[in-house]
Amino acid sequence: MNKRKITIVFMLVFTILLSSFSFYAYQILFSANFLVDGENRILIIEEGESFKSLQNKLYDEEYVNDLVSFSFLSRLMDYDTAVKPGRYSINPNMTNLEVIRLLRAGIQTPVRITFNNIRLIEDLGERITANLLINETDFNVALLDFINKNEEFDQFNSISMFIPNTYEVYYNISGPDLVERMYYEYKKFWNDDRKSKAKSLELKPTEIFTLASIVNAESVKREESKIIAGLYINRLNKGIALQADPTLVFASGDFSLKRVLNIHKATDSPYNTYKYQGLPPGPINMPPISVIDAVLNYEKHNYIYMCAKEDFSGYHYFAETHREHVNNAKKYQRQLSIEQRKARLRAN
Repeated sequence: MNKRKITIVFMLVFTILLSSFSFYAYQILFSANFLVDGENRILIIEEGESFKSLQNKLYDEEYVNDLVSFSFLSRLMDYDTAVKPGRYSINPNMTNLEVIRLLRAGIQTPVRITFNNIRLIEDLGERITANLLINETDFNVALLDFINKNEEFDQFNSISMFIPNTYEVYYNISGPDLVERMYYEYKKFWNDDRKSKAKSLELKPTEIFTLASIVNAESVKREESKIIAGLYINRLNKGIALQADPTLVFASGDFSLKRVLNIHKATDSPYNTYKYQGLPPGPINMPPISVIDAVLNYEKHNYIYMCAKEDFSGYHYFAETHREHVNNAKKYQRQLSIEQRKARLRAN
């Protein structure tokens, strides 16, 4: 074979190999390889997870169609030594290049955390970390450390730092960073307008939260929130004990308690607003934003007393005088006795 023929054969083979390599390279880079014809899924990469573990997860859980091409490109792009924990959204028909860039850059899909209807700060940790990498203990340790360094909060009122809402954070957020994020949201919530209204009431934001928690427990019907807030503010201003039954329930520790009796009023607790004047040392629940704002925008009136209506609708009678209040209470007690008699007759 002469030189010219050898050259032609070499060029032909080279061209074929180059075309094949180019095609394979294109396939590796730009062909769909993740969730091919599938649906959007979330990929969780745990703290300290190795590239080998990730490979197994992608294959076993059927994220990837061709694991070899993904692994090959990952090594070329140095991703195999730079695995980052987090929560990532993998879309249908993504390419190796798209996924590796996403994972290598740590571009996570945020986790939504929602908390409300919480009574004790001890119950918050489990709720707030439910879908995060950190656990309840991590959060509680970070919160305690924060409280010890921040004079605004203590063991009684620390729950007031958590404004009930839905927030977005990253899956692998640390305990201290989560607490700092909640404090940031707290400061953002207490804008100049809200702080000005709190100041006009001569109450700190944490005290507004505490008062709102009482109003929240009392106002079955939300349209009464501003009226009830005004009533308790009247009592505070006049130096009259709040005498709020929900604070006795909290003091008793029996949250299933439906009716407060005289024995509960004798409970020696700083949360007993029959025994001690003023606000308790901290909230008795986590009031929604609407109730916090109801306190800040309370209705001005002269009411001092409130009593449930005898139709058990959840609405209240409001009164300015004790005599009027006693009359309202008699209506409720009379109807309550009738209902109790009816219940006994049905039982027999």
